[in-house]
Amino acid sequence: MTSSSALWQPFTLGRVELPHRLAMAPMTRNRANADGTPGDLAAEYYGQRASLGLIITEGTQPSEDGQGWFHTPGIYTPEQVEGWRGVADAVHAGGGTLFIQLMHAGRMSHPDNTPHRRQPVAPSAINAGQDMPTATGMQRTPTPRELSTDEAQGIIAEFRHAAASAIAAGADGVELHAANGYLLHQFLAPNSNQRSDQYGGSVENRSRFVVEVARAVADEIGADRTGIRISPSFPLGGLEEGDTDTVRTQYLHLVGELAPLNLAYLHVFHAGDDEMLRSIRSAWPTAILILKYGRTVEQLADYIEAGLADIAPVGQLALANPDLVDRLRYDAPLNEADPTTFYGGDATGYTDYPVAELV
Repeated sequence: MTSSSALWQPFTLGRVELPHRLAMAPMTRNRANADGTPGDLAAEYYGQRASLGLIITEGTQPSEDGQGWFHTPGIYTPEQVEGWRGVADAVHAGGGTLFIQLMHAGRMSHPDNTPHRRQPVAPSAINAGQDMPTATGMQRTPTPRELSTDEAQGIIAEFRHAAASAIAAGADGVELHAANGYLLHQFLAPNSNQRSDQYGGSVENRSRFVVEVARAVADEIGADRTGIRISPSFPLGGLEEGDTDTVRTQYLHLVGELAPLNLAYLHVFHAGDDEMLRSIRSAWPTAILILKYGRTVEQLADYIEAGLADIAPVGQLALANPDLVDRLRYDAPLNEADPTTFYGGDATGYTDYPVAELV
């Protein structure tokens, strides 16, 4: 059996029982239909990987304004709910648990990628300065429009509606994407949030929007069906969060505000500050998931064994190995992921990775 026995212990996450400590991390694949509905191919893709236990889906927009990339799925129309029901059924048929990641892209968007072709929205009218893939090639992100205070409240309502829609589709829960340079993360970062209302300025105010979204979603579907993802010091989407002390102050305050909600889990995209991770662990009352770039198969259980994490999500390993659990259990060779098929396309590099022949 590959890796530590700590990986193979069952775990209770919110209201679901997981068979082990692995999970599938959220990965954008850009294969939704033009109207944002996941199709039969998505159901096959996620269903193939159900043995990973906790399946966290690709980022899924809660509204038209929330879309950033091309062909990403939504969860705000009846048709999208129906599409996700097929995914949920496939995952459940394979014994897995499905959490749909709710991702509002904010300024990390281009009008050509959205159904309404409107200017992106953000905490402040500050350009991300990033290149975005579109149907006609790479284009620079436009300067977003600053959300009014009332509009920010409206986005909280959109997250609430999307969470209810996810449960209506048969999902077991949702993950709020407050990481990787997208809207919730943009409220946290001082170089993207220069507001003067209750959502900007101080550490407390920059945290407020994220906390209010989490509280609204937990009130709507239950805290035990709500997770949240953060990525302290991870400079994606043009965000700059300051020096180590500034980042620690911001995130320890945020975690302290989220902790009383008793959410199902906190998912940390870990950039390497183990001291902050220890502080987060001591402040967080429920499960912690830790994903770290560059981690080897032999290191998957390290943070679990150290008492800092409860679950180890995997990204490309899960993408390329639908039967990853069996391969790890029986020391079978692993498929290599093909990066040329990560984003967009058909079944190639999506549902056609081979399964190992185990004796």
